[in-house]
This record gives sequence, structure tokens and C-alpha cells, in this order.
Amino acid sequence: MDPAARLARAAQVLRRIDQPEPPPLEVVPQGRLLTGVDLGTAYLVLVVLDEQGQPLAGEYQFAQVVRDGLVVDYIGAVDRLSAMKARVEARLGRPLEEAASSFPPGVPRAEVQATANVVQAAGLLCDQLVDEPTAANALLGLQNGAIVDVGGGTTGIAIIEDGQVVYTADEATGGTHFSLVIAGAQGLSFEEAEELKKDPAQQTRLLPVVRPVMEKVASITARHIQAYQASGDRTVESLTLVGGTSAFLGMAEVVQRYTGLPTSVPDWPMFVTPLGIALSNQRNEGTD
Repeated sequence: MDPAARLARAAQVLRRIDQPEPPPLEVVPQGRLLTGVDLGTAYLVLVVLDEQGQPLAGEYQFAQVVRDGLVVDYIGAVDRLSAMKARVEARLGRPLEEAASSFPPGVPRAEVQATANVVQAAGLLCDQLVDEPTAANALLGLQNGAIVDVGGGTTGIAIIEDGQVVYTADEATGGTHFSLVIAGAQGLSFEEAEELKKDPAQQTRLLPVVRPVMEKVASITARHIQAYQASGDRTVESLTLVGGTSAFLGMAEVVQRYTGLPTSVPDWPMFVTPLGIALSNQRNEGTD
């Protein structure tokens, strides 16, 4: 399944959880299940694929249990993930036994292990941890270019050459900063600003408010790409934005104008990294 089709399928699957009582699957899936857990700054995401990489079920929710890749509310993270796991298992009609997870570039090893500990405390064997850029590219399959992951708290840059991640960086500035400037400009609480930010009907009006944050994301991206290109005879020719914040109206245009590089955003960018995390289980088994 190509990345666009897998993202579209995942969006259909995850929309089902918006129903008051999501129904169980009509057919219990057979074979190995590939589970990915993304402990993000703003959202906790759990996705389950079949052994061919077809999205089956999942859940996501706003949860401020991680900050800049560091687990700051261990008990809250475990409790939320445990509840999500139980609900997804009820829809699948079978238990989840293992999951992969991820970490931003540059996170200390001890904090990376804390992420695995959260997953394991929720009842999932976690022996696969992958950095977020590599996870994103497990889905996107880029051979050359740069992935810019605009998360809740940070912007991560990964440069890809011949299908491999050769350079990574991660700096503060992300979706949380969008919500903070909206809250300040509109006189809202952070939670109200977070909901307003996600409403496509409001984004044209809010674009001038958040444009400086977009430009900061673009500035971080441009600086790291320039540093990479200056270190040798290297050229980055295009950017792919992922992460939920990338879906904000005008994001790609602002980054492209600032960096001068062709910039694209896949459909449903919030799900790119979680799906890639799950797919890393498949690749770990050598069954691409």
C-alpha cells in the first residue's frame, strides 16, 4: 500500500473513534499485529496495522504528558495509554501484546528508555524504539530530501540521502507555540486556543497571528539545511512537512517562501510518524 493510500485508510479508521460507541471490527484480524505508540507533546496516538501494513484500528487524544520528548507525567501517560489499549483491543476482538515507539533526535538515552517504560507499563512489550525521522520515512519512503516534523513542542529536521537518515536536529517551536500566540491574541485559555487552531474554518483569520511562528519553523529548517550543505558537496532539493501542525492553512507556503525549497504536506500529516512507528515493527521482522 502506498503512503497516500495508507494515510487515507488510517484517517478513516481513526475517525471511527469519534462515534459515541465505536463498533468492533466485523472480522477479527488474523496474523501478527503491528502496533505503534507515539507519545507526542500534544497528542498521544496508538495505531494498529495488520501484518501487511493495512491500518485496522487506533485512537488519539490530547494529552500533555510529554514535553520536548521528555516524559513529564509518567502515571498520566501510563493510565491514558492503558485505557486506549483496552478500547482498541475491544474493537479488534483480540489483545495487543507488543508495540514500537519513538523519540525525537537528541533526547538523552535515559529519557528514551522512559518512553519504553511507559509503553511496557501499559501492558505492551516494547523492544523497538525508533527515532521520529526514521519512523516518518518508514511510511514516506523518501530517497532524497528533508522531512520537517512540526510536533507539539519541537520542530525536527531529518535529511535523507539514498533512503537513509544522514542528519537530524530538533529545536523548540511547534504546535504548542501556535496555541499560545492564539490564546494571547484572542484572550482565550490555552485549551480554547487549541480547539480554535484545529478548526479549518478559523485558520484564514488566524494565519496572520501564527505566521511569525511558521516563520520560526522555517528559520530553524533553513539554518540546519544550510549547515548541512556547507559541510560538503551536498544539496537538499525538497522538504516534506509532517506532524499535525503542518496541516495548518498556509504552513507549506510560508516554509517554501522562506527556505526557497519546494515544500509539500501529505494528507493527514499527524498520522505519518505513528504509522511509520508501527511499520518499523514490520521492517524489523524483515517482511517489507
